[in-house]
Amino acid sequence: MDLLANYGLFLAKIVTVVVAIAAIAIIIANIALRRSSARGELKVTHLSEQYQEMQQEMHVAMLDSHQQKLWHKGERKKHKLDAKEAKARAKRGETASSGKPTLFVLDFKGSMDAHEVTSLREEITAVLSVFKSQDQVLLRLESPGGVVHGYGLAASQLQRLREKQVPLTVAVDKVAASGGYMMACVAQHIVAAPFSIIGSIGVVAQVPNFHRLLQRHNVDVELHTAGQYKRTLTLFGENTEQGREKFREDLNETHVLFKQFVQDMRPSLDIDAVATGEHWYGTQAREKGLVDEISTSDDLILTRMKEYDVVHVRYAKRKRVMDRFTGSAAKSIDRLLLRWWQRGEKPLL
Repeated sequence: MDLLANYGLFLAKIVTVVVAIAAIAIIIANIALRRSSARGELKVTHLSEQYQEMQQEMHVAMLDSHQQKLWHKGERKKHKLDAKEAKARAKRGETASSGKPTLFVLDFKGSMDAHEVTSLREEITAVLSVFKSQDQVLLRLESPGGVVHGYGLAASQLQRLREKQVPLTVAVDKVAASGGYMMACVAQHIVAAPFSIIGSIGVVAQVPNFHRLLQRHNVDVELHTAGQYKRTLTLFGENTEQGREKFREDLNETHVLFKQFVQDMRPSLDIDAVATGEHWYGTQAREKGLVDEISTSDDLILTRMKEYDVVHVRYAKRKRVMDRFTGSAAKSIDRLLLRWWQRGEKPLL
């Protein structure tokens, strides 16, 4: 019995030492990672190569076993020749080039506060640093909109491409509404899936007020401001008709700016007809001039692969554990709000 107890104690000590060493190793690795990727990491993926590999896999899968062996044998021989040629080019100081222009693919899946603009800024800067005259940019956009200043900045980032005469196409597979459409309209060409949600050129704001509830429980709230309209509507104080009128005035001014921005980007639009706050499906949006083509981003990329090297550019910002948790919670709330909005506005299939 004493032998078993001593063995258990020895085993516990070993486990403790191993766990301690592992914890120290993890801490050192995290510190090294933090120093090496404090700003984040730019990830570049060659979608053309991925598609060709997938195409080859499907081709091989359709062959019988004998044909597959012959194909693999031929591929090994081809890879050896390609490697030899690449080595020779490297010695001569040459770089491999297909001779095709590049289509840079970016993604923007926007939340309510449009914090994804931080990555978009880095991606656009990276593209502009290597852009050549025949290259183009495709943005796969998905957003129901959000805060004015966040989506205003996101649209301004896309304007950097427009000002540099970079051809920009925006593809909307699901939704580009309100602030999302503010971004989309910067592009010279907008492609939308048939049942994507487009438009909602309007401004909305709502503020709950707990004044009467607090009043019933004899709770006073004091609000002191310097400036007549420093606060118009409040959560806990008594709102006045003057404050409400100023709040509506501010909303209307924002709407006017929104309309003017869309009109400047797409002069052919009948802005008064489409800036009612309504949204439409892709096919309807095309009839109204809000989009230029009905298609999906997948078909668009496959078509462009014939003429372009397609490269996906993504800036991944390093996240702390707490940021990952709060980010997941925020995404869940965004999805919930979007579902409520869609159920209230349009029928479900």
